[in-house]
Amino acid sequence: MIAARRISGALGAEISGVDLSRPLSKADFAEIKRLWLEHLVIFFRDQQLDERQYMAFAGQFGEPVEYPMVRGLAGFPKIIEVKKLEHERVPFGGIWHTDTAYLERPPMASMLIAREIPPVGGDTLFANMYLAFDSLSPGLKKLLEGLKAVNASTKADASMTREDAMKNSGKETKNYSAEHPVVRTHPETGRKALYVNECFTSRIVELDRLESRAVLDFLFRHVERPDFIMRWKWSVNDFAFWDNRAVQHYAVPDYQTSRRMSRVVLAGEKPGSPTRLAPRRKQS
Repeated sequence: MIAARRISGALGAEISGVDLSRPLSKADFAEIKRLWLEHLVIFFRDQQLDERQYMAFAGQFGEPVEYPMVRGLAGFPKIIEVKKLEHERVPFGGIWHTDTAYLERPPMASMLIAREIPPVGGDTLFANMYLAFDSLSPGLKKLLEGLKAVNASTKADASMTREDAMKNSGKETKNYSAEHPVVRTHPETGRKALYVNECFTSRIVELDRLESRAVLDFLFRHVERPDFIMRWKWSVNDFAFWDNRAVQHYAVPDYQTSRRMSRVVLAGEKPGSPTRLAPRRKQS
C-alpha cells in the first residue's frame, strides 16, 4: 500500500509502497496525484529507473518537454543532466527559482532522480508559494493581485547558474521572455501562489523601476522564510516530483565534488488560464 510521511510543516512528503519502474494502477496513480497536489513536492527512495522507465513514469502524469537551454541525453532528448563537476564554479539551479518561468507556458511539474551525489552536502531546498502569498498583509495582497512581472532567461543571476551546463551542451539557444501574473491561481487547486522568483523575474510591469525593484527585493527575501521551507538530503536513486506552479527550489552549493541528477519537466498551461479544479476525494 502507498503510504506518505510528512517531512515538514510547510510542504513535502516521502512516499513508500510503490515501484516507479512499473506502470501505475489507476488507484495508485490517483493516490500519487492527490498526494502531490496536497504536499507540493513528494519523494520516493531507492527508485532504480533507467531512461526508458523514467520517461514512461513521467508520461503518466503529463507531456514531457525539452529544456530549451541544454541538450538532452542521446536517444532521450527530454531528459537532461543537472550536474556540477568538481572543477565547475556554480551548481545548476543554485538560486531560488521556479523552472523556466521565462516561457509563455512554463512546465507544470519537474522530476529529478539522483544519479551521483557528493559525500557531504548537495541538498535541495523547496519553498511553499501558497504560504508565501497567504502570509502577506491584506494591503500587499491587494496591491500584488492583478500585477504582471517580466521573467527573462537573460537575467544575470539565471545565466550564471547554467553557464557551465550550456558551455558543455552544444545546443543552440535563444533569449526568452514572458509576462506572468505576480500572484498565480493554481489551475487545479484554485489556491493563490506567489509567482515571482529571484532567478528569472526582472521587473513588475505596472510599477516604475525603483518601485519594482523595492517590491521584488522584498518578495525575493520573503520567500526564503524558514517556515515556508523544507530541506531534502539526497541519496542515490532518490526521486523527487514537485509542482512547479506553487513551489520554488534551490540547490545548495555547499560541496566541491561532483553531483549528477537526471531531470524531466512536464508541459504546463499559461499562468492565468482558467481554473480546472481537481476532483475531491470521496469520503469513506
